[in-house]
Amino acid sequence: MNIKTEETTKAVLVLEDGSIFAGFGFGAPKKVSGEIVFSTSMVGYPESLTDPSYKGQILTFTYPLVGNYGVPPYDKEKGVLKYFESDDIKVTGYVVHELCTQPYHWASKRTLDQWLKDENIPGIYGVDTRKLTKKLRVHGVMLG
Repeated sequence: MNIKTEETTKAVLVLEDGSIFAGFGFGAPKKVSGEIVFSTSMVGYPESLTDPSYKGQILTFTYPLVGNYGVPPYDKEKGVLKYFESDDIKVTGYVVHELCTQPYHWASKRTLDQWLKDENIPGIYGVDTRKLTKKLRVHGVMLG
């Protein structure tokens, strides 16, 4: 399993209070803004990214490694998507600590990086997501 660590494109997450979280870009190379929210889930990034309740928000995962099982196909069972909450990504942006670039799972069809590129969603990795989450818990919701 390879974890993306090469310094390709530097990126920053700037919070409304002026806090800066530096990292590296993945997914679509574009700027976005929105409310920063977090998930403490250990698995389920395909479900979380496609969850309509996160529409327009920038989602942070506190679990340190994301992307290790790739992105499954858009299969349906009895007319309902098996691995997703909706047909496309609903978040505006995605923040993770470590990004796996070579996922390993029999059902994986593409990497998380490629999926975000395909859906025109930017991401940032290399961020201390637990520090960011603690800040949000103490100070409340912030824009970024």
